[in-house]
Amino acid sequence: MAAPSNTGAEHPAADSEAARVVTRFLTGFYGGDFDLARSVVAEDFAFEGPFLQVTGKGAFFEGAAGLQPVVRGHRMLRQWSDGGEVCSIYEVDLVTPAGEGAVLMSEWHTVHDGKLAAGRVVFDTVAFRRDLPPR
Repeated sequence: MAAPSNTGAEHPAADSEAARVVTRFLTGFYGGDFDLARSVVAEDFAFEGPFLQVTGKGAFFEGAAGLQPVVRGHRMLRQWSDGGEVCSIYEVDLVTPAGEGAVLMSEWHTVHDGKLAAGRVVFDTVAFRRDLPPR
């Protein structure tokens, strides 16, 4: 079965204000436009992921800075929302000197007052590291 070809920016699957905030963030973040992504993140943003666990907008973007040059967009596969809670399943395109490919990810965001208050991402770390240059 073929994956849907829509992107979060063009066809949000969850039609809510919270889902639109999340889609704006993902579009900016995975498009390499961290200024756009920052514009929808709360100052006390709490984030949990396989490689980064931080509290604070500045700490999150500092910890994620290494991704900015290698992310090349995302394709939203499915998104659900329940009030201020939004779950997204998407593929991220990576291009690095070590290779290129797509990584399947799932992220759960909490939105308060039009800003991302929390995010938790899960993905296959082996597939992710496959395309990153060795440190």
